[in-house]
Amino acid sequence: MPVSHTFERSERLKSAKIIGSLFRGGNSFAAYPLRVVWAPTQAGPAGKATMAVSVSKKRFKTAVARNRVKRLVREAYRLHKHLLYEQLENREEHISIMVSYIGQEILTYQEVERGVLKMFRKLEESHKQKQSNS
Repeated sequence: MPVSHTFERSERLKSAKIIGSLFRGGNSFAAYPLRVVWAPTQAGPAGKATMAVSVSKKRFKTAVARNRVKRLVREAYRLHKHLLYEQLENREEHISIMVSYIGQEILTYQEVERGVLKMFRKLEESHKQKQSNS
């Protein structure tokens, strides 16, 4: 299957119910400059993920700054999501991910990209850890 570098509407996490359940019972970790909350869900096709990004209004006062950070995170995710999708296809699983930006200032794209790649590695590690505990 060819790699698709799009971030389609079906891949966006918009459900308030799912977002609420993520914060109530999801797994979380930090991959600076990101904090990630995730959980396996039945809300989509296996081998796929839904993702949303949030940026604190307290840290970034202007909408321009918040939107800039969200664009950086989404772009890094869009270009590297095939790494995550390969993992999910092997496990035939669907996950929902909520990414919160915890950096104090707007970082460069390369630094955000490093955080997204670290997020994918930690997602794989935490899944393996969950498997060994079960």
